[in-house]
Amino acid sequence: MAFSDYKVALVTGASGGIGSAITERFAQEGLTVHAIGRNQDKLEELASRVKCVPHAIDISDTAAYRELLKSLEVDVIVNNAGVDHKGSIHTLSADQIDAQVTINFGAVLHGIGAVLPGMIERDRGHIINITSIAAAYPFKSNTVYHATKAGVRALTNQLRTDVLGKRIRVTEICPARVATEIFGKVHGNPKQAQKDFVEGYEILQPKDIANAIGDAVGAPSYANISCLEILPTFQAVGGLEFIRHTADDAGGKD
Repeated sequence: MAFSDYKVALVTGASGGIGSAITERFAQEGLTVHAIGRNQDKLEELASRVKCVPHAIDISDTAAYRELLKSLEVDVIVNNAGVDHKGSIHTLSADQIDAQVTINFGAVLHGIGAVLPGMIERDRGHIINITSIAAAYPFKSNTVYHATKAGVRALTNQLRTDVLGKRIRVTEICPARVATEIFGKVHGNPKQAQKDFVEGYEILQPKDIANAIGDAVGAPSYANISCLEILPTFQAVGGLEFIRHTADDAGGKD
């Protein structure tokens, strides 16, 4: 098992949901886990029940984030933190666009850029980027979220060529709907979002994603699980819409 090759892991977005579940799984495997998130109370609660090292920082603060990473020898990094704002590119504010680009894509670039030199020097490491089915399939709204996650997918594929010849693995985890707090944050009403997106569905749980990551890390060091797309059995992606357009709609009638 490749877990035995690693000592230190870092997980972003560890305050709750998927990040918390990954932190717990890694700690169970004996790794020293640095758990990064913005909610100090939730991180402290996590650390009280899981052996991890909490860091309450905002990864959009690039200087602070890279300064922390300089002090660590990270063998496994999980880029999990993400934000979403409902809306298309022409309805989002400048701040909403910038927040998604900074957290979903920029912080991933900076995190990897900071830890990869050490991985190359030690000739071991595993980079895990959590994207979304939004990286691969278009659906209405959330335009910038789609674009940032697609950027992380392209980055993940490129990284494998950058580290070829080193014992460094790169994995993309691409989940569909997972029961997390993101729906409440996006739609502004956690209780209603719970009813609309979670209740009554056979939905993935954060631990399901954590276990998939555990399988990828635990594979023999010569095996790179490059991409895992994980959907609930009762969810499908794809489909086709075709809008009927008439001359009247186009203003072509005299």
